[in-house]
Amino acid sequence: MPQVTVGVSLKTYFGHERARAWFEDVAARVRDHDAVRSGAVSFFVTPTYLQVLPAIDAFAETPVRVGGQDVSAHPAGAFTGEVTAAELAEIGATIAEIGHAERRRLFGETDAVVAEKVSAALGAELTPLLCIGETERQQPADAADVAVEQLRSALADAPAGAVIVAYEPVWAIGAPEPAAHEHVRVVAAALRAALGADAARSGSSVIYGGAAGPGLLTALGDAVDGVFLGRFAHDPDALMSVLDEASALAARRASRSLSEERSDALRLASLAQEPENAGDPA
Repeated sequence: MPQVTVGVSLKTYFGHERARAWFEDVAARVRDHDAVRSGAVSFFVTPTYLQVLPAIDAFAETPVRVGGQDVSAHPAGAFTGEVTAAELAEIGATIAEIGHAERRRLFGETDAVVAEKVSAALGAELTPLLCIGETERQQPADAADVAVEQLRSALADAPAGAVIVAYEPVWAIGAPEPAAHEHVRVVAAALRAALGADAARSGSSVIYGGAAGPGLLTALGDAVDGVFLGRFAHDPDALMSVLDEASALAARRASRSLSEERSDALRLASLAQEPENAGDPA
C-alpha cells in the first residue's frame, strides 16, 4: 500500500520529563492506529539527543521511527560534543535530520557541511531527513530551481540510499500559514523529478514542512508524500488528527492503485485473447 509520511520535530521545546510523557501518550495512541500499524502511514519523530533513547523505548512496540535532529559529519574520534551517525544507528535511531534552516542560520552550516552529513548518515544506514528550501519568497519556478540545486549539492557524492526530503521554505517556517498550495506543488514536483532521475535514490520521498497543519495533506493530495510538523504536534490530539488525515489519503491512493492494477490486468487479458494473427492481411 502506498505510504504517506508524517514526521514531527520537537526541537528543544520539551524538557526531558515532558518529552517522556509525550512519547508515552503518542505511543499508546499509535499502537491502536490502523494505518500506522499497517504501514500505510509512516510516522517518525526527531527529539533532542538526550530524548532519543527514551523515545526508542516508548515506541518499541510500534512501527514509529526515531531520529536525531542533527548528526556529525565526522567519524568517531576527537570531535568533542559531536554525535556520530554510527552511534545513532547503534542505539536504534533510523533517521538523521540534516540541513534545517536553523542549523544553517544559527550555526553557519553550509551546503558543503550538509553534504558531508548526508554522506555520513547514509554510510551508517541512517535515512537522511534532508531539509531544503529558499530563504525568501519567490515565484514557484524560481523556488523549485533553488530547491533542486540544494538537493543535488547535498547528494552529489553521497552513497546510495533513500532520503526523505523535507521541503521547508524558510519564510514559511513558524508563519501563520503554509506556502500556497500551487507553490508547494511546483517545487515538490521538481524535487520528485530530480530524485526519480537518480537511480541511487530509489524509495525516496518528498514531504512538506513550514506551518504544516490540519487540512494541508488533503489540500495537497498527491503533490507530496507527507508533512513535517512542528509545534502543532505538541498536542497529541492535534497530531492524531493529521495521522487520521494521512490515513484517509493513503486509503485513496491504495484504492486508485488497485483500480489501475485491475485495469492493466484486464487490458493484458484482452490482448492475450486476441487471435495470434488477427492483424495479418487476409
